[in-house]
Amino acid sequence: QVQPVESGGGLVQAGGSLRLSCAASGRTFNNYDMGWFRQTPGKEREFVAVITWRGGSTYYADSVKGRFTISRDNAKNTVYLQMNSLDSEDTAVYYCALRSAGGYCYSANYDYWGRGTQVTVSS
Repeated sequence: QVQPVESGGGLVQAGGSLRLSCAASGRTFNNYDMGWFRQTPGKEREFVAVITWRGGSTYYADSVKGRFTISRDNAKNTVYLQMNSLDSEDTAVYYCALRSAGGYCYSANYDYWGRGTQVTVSS
């Protein structure tokens, strides 16, 4: 069993930056792609970014492309999401998840989920 735990959320002003971290305990996560999703009340969970387990490929939602960067450190079992130029539309609970197969932008294809970390961007 793998348990991802997110950290790094908080309150930031529009235009600011935050870096989220996700540490996975349990089995090594080297065979899993790591993704970030976000969710606001009343809306479905939204794909944000994913990085393949070898770290060679990254994919982003159009809404964050050019502002967010995903990276991972397999030695530390940790994935990061650097978020720059934040705006109020980025306010959400951010979830880290591990995926072994299937389309990367579909939450149903992720096997393990963290509990989320709140990001609030004030305008």
